[in-house]
Amino acid sequence: MNTVALAVTDGMLHFELSIAHEVFGSAPDGVTVPWYDLVLCGAEAVRVGRFRVEPDHGLERLARAGTVIVPGWADVDAEPPADLVDAVRAAHEAGARVVSLCTGAFVLAAAGLLDGRRATTHWAHTRALADRYPRVTVDGDVLYVDNGRVLTSAGKAAAMDLCLHLVRLDHGSAVANAVARRLVVPPHRDGGQAQFVTTPVPAPASHPLDALFPWVLQRLDQPLTVEDLARQAGMSSRHLGRHFRAVTGTTPLRWLLTQRIRRAQELLETSDAGVDVIAAATGMGTATTLRRHFNRTVGVPPDTYRRTFSARPTAHP
Repeated sequence: MNTVALAVTDGMLHFELSIAHEVFGSAPDGVTVPWYDLVLCGAEAVRVGRFRVEPDHGLERLARAGTVIVPGWADVDAEPPADLVDAVRAAHEAGARVVSLCTGAFVLAAAGLLDGRRATTHWAHTRALADRYPRVTVDGDVLYVDNGRVLTSAGKAAAMDLCLHLVRLDHGSAVANAVARRLVVPPHRDGGQAQFVTTPVPAPASHPLDALFPWVLQRLDQPLTVEDLARQAGMSSRHLGRHFRAVTGTTPLRWLLTQRIRRAQELLETSDAGVDVIAAATGMGTATTLRRHFNRTVGVPPDTYRRTFSARPTAHP
């Protein structure tokens, strides 16, 4: 089930294809978990932008993969090839986790995998996706949507966010952060939603909260308030809330809670510290408070999360 299969055909976008290859193609230095077996699947040699791609297997191989990724689709006005749609549908029926990057969502929609589900795609094509496939709930305001075995990302750089999210689900935050460091990208852009629906965060130095974020992350063990954050940012609490909503899509307190949970995840994975110690280190105060928020956000108690991930070798510091 560690096999990640990239479905390739004429008309795909090379940017999203290369992102998936970079993330899943090889483990970063220091990571010793069993890595993914990446294969390219297509009916024949294809043109991807200016490049020629030689698949390793035919499209029928998708049905034996643990994860199937459909990169961006260049011409959203054209119907995707029937053999690709059929192969993606068959892979899902066989139990594969199916992922679309950018406009690859049109392929998943054509296969019926998005019917009755929330999904996203590049913001420029959300209206077209919604109009063509009315049974799909299209959300154009998020980076990616995780429906369990069906996941979709927004355009371009959001494909990286979803790929890192998959690594985080499979191997934990420490390994995903190691991949992000190798690729020199943010390890996790999060809007604080428990169902892993995230909203965009601008690049460093492009918003008024640029200096505030690292300041907060260095003080997660402290009982920070909105007033503390506003004072550090040099603005009123009301203005802080507006900037947070514009930058992260959520409130200061929800964003802060998300960062505390992420730090707790890393400590559970990489240390033997007790839950009460981790609660203090993340500013949660008590183990009871940490357990309540962790279970609500991540979906499992801290002890269960630790058993799942701490037994796996992680990246060396």
